[in-house]
Amino acid sequence: MASEFKSVTLTDDNFQREVLESLEPVLVDFWASWCGACRTIAPVVEELAADFEEIAKVAKLDVDANPRIAARFGIRSIPTLIFFKDGRVVDQMVGVVPKRVLAEKLNALLQPA
Repeated sequence: MASEFKSVTLTDDNFQREVLESLEPVLVDFWASWCGACRTIAPVVEELAADFEEIAKVAKLDVDANPRIAARFGIRSIPTLIFFKDGRVVDQMVGVVPKRVLAEKLNALLQPA
């Protein structure tokens, strides 16, 4: 049976390939299992992964399991949502954010520069 989750699970080991070398824009949700706000936004992140499947990448990184990447991007509060394009950080949001706002930001990244 296929997984219902469309988001990519990131690790310290695959972050370079999945995010920084991605040809498509990437939204990364930095989260942890103990974080209530992270659990609140998780369904929204999964909906975005399905909505943007094959045109943008939506990924999740557990900060407890992958501290090297979390430290590299200075993650101090979670959930932190970082938007990447061409391997660079182009936007960042902290906390629970409405799906509409996240979708608008992803759509903007799909436009030619």
